[in-house]
Amino acid sequence: MPKNRIFFNSSPNPTIGVELELQTLDKDSFELVSGAPQILNTFKDDPRIKEELLNSIIEINTNICNDVNEVRHDLRDTLIKVLKCAEENNFCILSMGTHPFSRWNQQTISNNPRYHNLIERMQWPLRRLLITGVHVHIGVDSGEKAIAVTNGLTRYIPHFIGLSANSPIHDSEITGLASTRTKIFESMPTAGLPAILRNYSEFQKFMRTLQKAHTIESIREVWWDIRPHPMFGTVEVRLFDSVPSLEEIVRLSAFTQCLVVAISNHYNMGTQLPILDYWLVQENKWRATRYGLEADIIIDENGTQVSLKSSIIETIETIMPIAYELNCQNELKGILNQLENEVPAYRKQLDIYNENQDLKQVLNEFVTSFKQSVLD
Repeated sequence: MPKNRIFFNSSPNPTIGVELELQTLDKDSFELVSGAPQILNTFKDDPRIKEELLNSIIEINTNICNDVNEVRHDLRDTLIKVLKCAEENNFCILSMGTHPFSRWNQQTISNNPRYHNLIERMQWPLRRLLITGVHVHIGVDSGEKAIAVTNGLTRYIPHFIGLSANSPIHDSEITGLASTRTKIFESMPTAGLPAILRNYSEFQKFMRTLQKAHTIESIREVWWDIRPHPMFGTVEVRLFDSVPSLEEIVRLSAFTQCLVVAISNHYNMGTQLPILDYWLVQENKWRATRYGLEADIIIDENGTQVSLKSSIIETIETIMPIAYELNCQNELKGILNQLENEVPAYRKQLDIYNENQDLKQVLNEFVTSFKQSVLD
């Protein structure tokens, strides 16, 4: 067996793993503070609590979960402990794609040598990466299927961005984007849209070339919006901004799991959804980044457009039978209710700010609502 083969650790079931990035803020000023080391020191034996690039960001991971109900309980258990620790150390926790006014160049870097090595190589694009998101892993049973699923999911990139967009303010400026985080992350040399690959063999060839050329040290440094993750045996969706509530995280996990299973079913039957041309995927991503749920997206080479919101509703109606099989129908119904009755997070930020021109009030409301969503 070739030594440089990249093994895909098969997941026989569509399990779920969630990674949640959170910001640590001073309780009074709402400025970012280096709170992560205190949390990490308190829970040094808990593998679900991990460091990130910056000391003002903490990562919460779930165990491998069989369904979204396990995701909910797993995240809540860890978040309750983290929120209590933050309270005891006079800081608070924010779930938002960007901080509205704290500056990237005032943050300290984690002591992890890996991050310092990455910064030495990548410099400014990495140093300014003051952003937080949600990553959702869904188990798939082969590398070949992981490639097919990754390709198929590119059609839903605007759906993922629109449902989670939560970063319209950055560096004390209203950017005009629903998800500023998306554009900041795209500046990384190995981030952005996934390459459209024919099979897992081509994926291995691509990764080996990048490693041999010293573009990356490991395939963990390929930060595509959607990527196969051979070590975990998953397809990972990395497009979500950090969202304002625990329930929204669970809903995004359910939506992702259903889509992966739906495309897996196509693969098993020897069929597939039409894959949109790369430039259409790119344009739709931009539209969702700019306009969020108010975007119109292109659905074919004739330039036919539909509203993103209506496309999400149609997609959910299509995959609802799968949701019943996976016991996450209530979460998908929750997304439909969210689309019908709730103000999107990016719009809510702007509404709060426009009331009194106070960014601290925006943060106060989002910090409070996130904490309440965990404790309810």
